[in-house]
Amino acid sequence: MANSNSPTKIVKRNENFAEWYTSVILAAKLASYASVKGCINYLPKGWAIWEHIKDAIDSAFKKTGVLNVQLPLFIKTSDFTKEKDHIAGFAPESFLVEHIGEKKVEDTLIIRPTSEVLFSQVFKDEIHSYNDLPLKYNQWCSVYRAEKTTKPFLRGSEIIWQELHAMFASEDEAVKYTLQIHELYNDFLKDVLCLPFLSGKKTEGEKFAGAVTTYTREVWSQDCQTIQTGTSHYLGTNFSKMYDVQFQNKNNKLELPYYMSAGMTTRTIGDIIMVHADDNGLVLPFKVAPTQIAILLLFCEQDKNIIKAGQDLAKKLDAFRTYIDTTNNSFGYKINEQEVSGTPFSIIIGPKDLANNSCMVYRRDLKTKSTIKLTELVETITKMHSEYDKNLYNKALEHLNSSIVEVSTFEEFVKAINDKKIVLAPWGGTVEDEAKLKEQTSGVTPRCVFKEGKINKNCFFTKKPAKQLVYFARSY
Repeated sequence: MANSNSPTKIVKRNENFAEWYTSVILAAKLASYASVKGCINYLPKGWAIWEHIKDAIDSAFKKTGVLNVQLPLFIKTSDFTKEKDHIAGFAPESFLVEHIGEKKVEDTLIIRPTSEVLFSQVFKDEIHSYNDLPLKYNQWCSVYRAEKTTKPFLRGSEIIWQELHAMFASEDEAVKYTLQIHELYNDFLKDVLCLPFLSGKKTEGEKFAGAVTTYTREVWSQDCQTIQTGTSHYLGTNFSKMYDVQFQNKNNKLELPYYMSAGMTTRTIGDIIMVHADDNGLVLPFKVAPTQIAILLLFCEQDKNIIKAGQDLAKKLDAFRTYIDTTNNSFGYKINEQEVSGTPFSIIIGPKDLANNSCMVYRRDLKTKSTIKLTELVETITKMHSEYDKNLYNKALEHLNSSIVEVSTFEEFVKAINDKKIVLAPWGGTVEDEAKLKEQTSGVTPRCVFKEGKINKNCFFTKKPAKQLVYFARSY
């Protein structure tokens, strides 16, 4: 869809979900298309949402001892190719720099698709003794991957994210911290973004290239596809060994430190749209909304007392992010603008409201209007914003829970997938079987493991004894 300075009409979800998604982004002025495929311009409203997401994650990380750093954009190919599984996973989509001007680069540079190699090199210089461990570094940056199919926020050639990398003296510490970050992401999605999800370990065929174990969250969109959001990886000692990272233990012997990494991207903005938005525009979780409360003043050019009342209200609501609209636009224009932008609450004040010492409050999630006394407004908003977030979460949770179907046979599996369901099924297949299933079902993949161990069932696909109960679905 082309960019335009004129207002963008929002497509109906039931007419074309993909176009609806894009139209919401453009109408709300979150982003616009850049000239390079898979890249977007983050406009102020879109970037503000990311800043609030970033602040929440960054604060949570720092409570666990994480320090922020910034590493280079380029990796030498000779360095990148040392870890074979890693290069196999990322080589097909890596951007290469082979010339600087007209001069050919002797050791071709890779524009980082991820930064395990770069962090391993830093850790080699930083880690010498067990006293240097654990070491937990994070960077907020962009990485680049040549994606075949792109969609704003969800999948692009430029990925804006955080990537956390940490090394530990023992495997137990590394595994525990991987799980700790996994739970931190879980809490963030639920408590800040009001998003329910499937949560668990990735299967062998779906885990991160070079990882021992990968943990994920899978958000369920309104068009019934999952969105992988935030992953944490236990990497063992593969990278330590390949990049010669060692430390002297308490017995003065050299050991390899144990490595984990984790990342969450601006895909979270796509999640918010896919899960919460409607045919009128965005519906933003309260904690990340650029404007949490819009104060819409009517006929304020004729009555300056209305402007003063709005300013007084803003002072009383200074604990929240507020915006005062003093323009001469119509009420319909003002409320539509806030509705498209996903502002959780709009407070409307006109001459009649002011005369009655009251205002009207419009709630974006329920699309309801209620008259509130000005003296009771702060208390009411404080109560309502908690109810607002709970309502967003519970509505999405109901959709997720009602979409899960448990099956035992391949025939049941195919029917459930065609009915746009998440399938929970016994699994006993290999990486090769995952590939066969994906081919036979036009792209369905295992999303995460629900349970493993003693299943007492046969795999629905291979008929062999099942080792896991796994969620399957179509995904972005």
